[in-house]
Amino acid sequence: MSAFQTPIAEQIWDMKYRFKSADGTAIDHTVEDSWRRIATALAAVETDPAQWEPAFYAALEGFKFLPAGRITAGAGTGRTVTLFNCFVMGTIPDTMSGIFDALKEAALTMQQGGGIGYDFSTIRPRGAEVKGVAADASGPLSFMDVWDAMCRTIMSAGSRRGAMMATMRCDHPDIEAFIEAKKDPARLRMFNLSVLVTDAFMTAV
Repeated sequence: MSAFQTPIAEQIWDMKYRFKSADGTAIDHTVEDSWRRIATALAAVETDPAQWEPAFYAALEGFKFLPAGRITAGAGTGRTVTLFNCFVMGTIPDTMSGIFDALKEAALTMQQGGGIGYDFSTIRPRGAEVKGVAADASGPLSFMDVWDAMCRTIMSAGSRRGAMMATMRCDHPDIEAFIEAKKDPARLRMFNLSVLVTDAFMTAV
């Protein structure tokens, strides 16, 4: 008898969390194999792994405890992937080199399966002067388009779709464009967007 309560649960395990070789051959033959793989990996860092492995397995057995998706997919596989689902990334410097260093950091994080969140408020607004090159800034949304294209390209480790969160302060000059951006169904499809609201804004409301 299957450990799964519904066929869709088994399908999701098979698609997203079952350990398979590069050619798609199943290494985890059952969900019990997945639990054993996870328990063994988690116990390995303990002083007495033999004591902890059965305790971890007992917690997982019967779906009593479900670890985060990256743990379920990556623990014990020997692959260079993260066991953390999501990352709040660092501040994006308002320079071309700083922006693309942050993009590289995001790409490498996503390649290992991590979701990312960035605050784009630090990038100067569209039309602002870029001193020294006699040009106007293209604004944070244009760089978000670059992040979006990167995410579609990387798509994250395994079968997980890339996941990104973008935030912008409510007092950024481009905030209205940020709010309206996803009205275009083809734009920023790999992003969730959130507005950062200040105390001053809430007081005014």
